[in-house]
Amino acid sequence: MKVLSPILACLALAVVASHAALSPEQYWSYKLPNTPMPKAVKEILHPELMEEKRTSVNVGGGGVNVNTGKGKPGGGTHVNVGRKGVGVNTGKPGGGTHVNVGRKGVGVNTGKPGGGTHVNVGGKGVGVNTGKPGGGTHVNVGGKGGGVSVHTGHKGKPVNVNVSPFVYNYAASETQIHEDPNVALFFLEKDMHPGATMSLHFTENTEKSAFLPYQTAQKIPFSSDKLPEIFNKFSVKPGSLKAEMMKNTIKECEQPAIEGEEKYCATSLESMIDYSISKLGKVDQAVSTEVEKQTPTQQYTITAGVQKMTNGKAVVCHKQNYAYAVFYCHKSETTRAYMVPLEGADGTKAKAVAVCHTDTSAWNPKHLAFQVLKVEPGTIPVCHFLPRDHIVWVPK
Repeated sequence: MKVLSPILACLALAVVASHAALSPEQYWSYKLPNTPMPKAVKEILHPELMEEKRTSVNVGGGGVNVNTGKGKPGGGTHVNVGRKGVGVNTGKPGGGTHVNVGRKGVGVNTGKPGGGTHVNVGGKGVGVNTGKPGGGTHVNVGGKGGGVSVHTGHKGKPVNVNVSPFVYNYAASETQIHEDPNVALFFLEKDMHPGATMSLHFTENTEKSAFLPYQTAQKIPFSSDKLPEIFNKFSVKPGSLKAEMMKNTIKECEQPAIEGEEKYCATSLESMIDYSISKLGKVDQAVSTEVEKQTPTQQYTITAGVQKMTNGKAVVCHKQNYAYAVFYCHKSETTRAYMVPLEGADGTKAKAVAVCHTDTSAWNPKHLAFQVLKVEPGTIPVCHFLPRDHIVWVPK
């Protein structure tokens, strides 16, 4: 043992040196020379690749698309709502914006600084109301069963944030069942065949957080007892929506894994690579869902060419809401992963990663998937498509 200790120490130093000397892209090439980098990782490393710096928001069946172009700040905003569309142009900073579309339409009115903002989109639309500082925020997207709901009360009242549907030891709230856009991503394996249709919306994480270099991430605390220090470092106001999302991410990372799975929260690309290799040995593929363009919820048809990538072992990593890129990864021995070609009703093509869990007996009986699919834990494989910024790692 006395002989091995210096050797192990040298190896440890070599690993640290390799992290420090290589950029995240170089580290990927060094550790995974024959594995192409998925689009999701490229976009997190290089946010400028995100569709010419545009921002898209899609809501409900009719849909809301918001596109902020490449112009200078204050150079204008284009908003497209539903089929007929709404054009919005914001002029000079401070000039305010007014949009009005009749018949269950859209009303936007931004007044003087501090005067608040009100956005309302029809019966199935979006409502946003931000009052004076401390007056609270209400966002409702998707009316009857679509989108996301967030409520921050008056100053001092708590913010409610739904837990991730990809953490399987949590029960779904009533709000999440009716309003989480990821509800549509769950399905049964028997329904995955060419010709099958599903109503889907492949959302992107609204937190466009980037990876931190490994050495930087290692120096930043990541635990519930260090939250005040974390909030201070990233200038996040305690009690705000962002603070509650970050707090929830750490809480989910600190919870024990369910039986039959191993979990890890990667705070850098390098640590996600290392974890995946440590659990899978040699990595064959790292893949993410790819969609030609952002669309509202619509019918997608599974086309020919469904490909099974693994039948048992896999590591799946879900991007979390945090100040920088954090992935909640879990390794399972009872997972089947597929690449599923899809075509939307509007002709949009997608290559979606589907993960099927063959043993759900340890999941919370009130998990979102069971309530949506009306099945019991441990009785039948439960599948879900991965959102666009999540990754599945497949062994050779």
